[in-house]
Amino acid sequence: MKFSTRAIAFLGATAMLIPLAACGGGSSNSGQPSQESNVKEIDVWAWGPSLKQIAADYEKKTGIKVNLKNVGTNTKEYTQLDNAIEAGSGAPDVAQIEYYALPQYAIKGNLLDITDKTSGYEDFYNPGPWSSVQIDGKVYALPIDAGPMAFFYNKEIFDKAGVDGEKIKTWDDYYEAAKKIHALGDEYYITSDSGDAGFFDSMTWLAGGKPFQTTNNGKDVTINLTGDNGVKEFEKFWQKLLDEKLLDTKTVGWSEDWFKGMQDGTIASLLTGAWMPGNLVNSAPAAAGKWRVALMPTPNGEKANAENGGSSLAVLKSSPKAQAAYDFIEYVAHGDGVKTHVETGAFPADKASLEADYFKNATTIKNSDGKEIDYFGGQKYNEVLAQASADVLTGYQFLPFEVKARGVFGDYLGKSYTGNQPLSEGVAAWQKALIDYGKEQGFTMKE
Repeated sequence: MKFSTRAIAFLGATAMLIPLAACGGGSSNSGQPSQESNVKEIDVWAWGPSLKQIAADYEKKTGIKVNLKNVGTNTKEYTQLDNAIEAGSGAPDVAQIEYYALPQYAIKGNLLDITDKTSGYEDFYNPGPWSSVQIDGKVYALPIDAGPMAFFYNKEIFDKAGVDGEKIKTWDDYYEAAKKIHALGDEYYITSDSGDAGFFDSMTWLAGGKPFQTTNNGKDVTINLTGDNGVKEFEKFWQKLLDEKLLDTKTVGWSEDWFKGMQDGTIASLLTGAWMPGNLVNSAPAAAGKWRVALMPTPNGEKANAENGGSSLAVLKSSPKAQAAYDFIEYVAHGDGVKTHVETGAFPADKASLEADYFKNATTIKNSDGKEIDYFGGQKYNEVLAQASADVLTGYQFLPFEVKARGVFGDYLGKSYTGNQPLSEGVAAWQKALIDYGKEQGFTMKE
């Protein structure tokens, strides 16, 4: 199946781009070793679970050591990257950057323009990821995965609660299931959410929301969180679960306790990106065989979906090893590393992988040790994920300062997850803060 076109976040930011120089040396489209002399190692900041194996394979092939540093995800990763860039030293040669954050770094002149090395690549990648690494017609990274949302659930726990995960089609169905899961015991929840801005964006996107709009001149930004119908629909749905204490709001995502909950079943499902299988098999291995994958429940049961994540590898402009750095991202995203990345649970950014038998018919996932794990009980889980990709709604935009927006989400909505304020009040406060920030950054802000 074809990957559904993903709405790129920064439609308007392109006008502010400053010229960036392409990295030196000739193109290395085949993923062969770098032609730069005396390059013995490169520094890579990334979090993908497959990168450890890919880096080892690359070192064996080229002799170049990849110093892989897992700096975390989301705002944690970007804070470290920002600090290194601002300090003028300590930045890596290569960084994994999610699509929503990529244009922000390109605009600031932090990334190398690799356009001249990627002629014809639009035929290799799925339209969504490929459009997401381009700003103003220039390419600043290579896609390595995508993130259409899917419903991952622990069948063993659902069976105990008398819930058929395959029959959860609407948000009302999900609510009824949440009550049955929690009835198993106070420690059992259908899912957790302590306040995740990316999840909030994705769920409003799935509901048809378009609260953020940026004009083509890159200067005019509209934020309409309080009036958008998709936002309102999700608020109403999620508020009901919060009010009835059907969500685990204490366990923070990506913590040890979060994965522990997936292993012991106290966190019984996830609404998240299609990249999750690799994380589950490596961080919640004891639950192997218990989990299944289904399409996302939607407000009214009609087919719809959104993206949640998806990332790329970019070469930092400050790197003194630009060609060697590019050769590595080429190997990962366009060479032999693609299959390894997909086989370990990443959702494909390229067309061929979606159609490959090893992807479509997979019933196991390779963990970080290279072992094949039957994590989803023999299910051909990628068939579901491919359909999830096809259902993604187009036209959603992120803010041209999305990293900042997500970073302060908890400041204004944190109380909504502890029960001290309605979600609607938190959203209104978040909107005001974002409008004020946008004005400070020189944007013309509208509500």
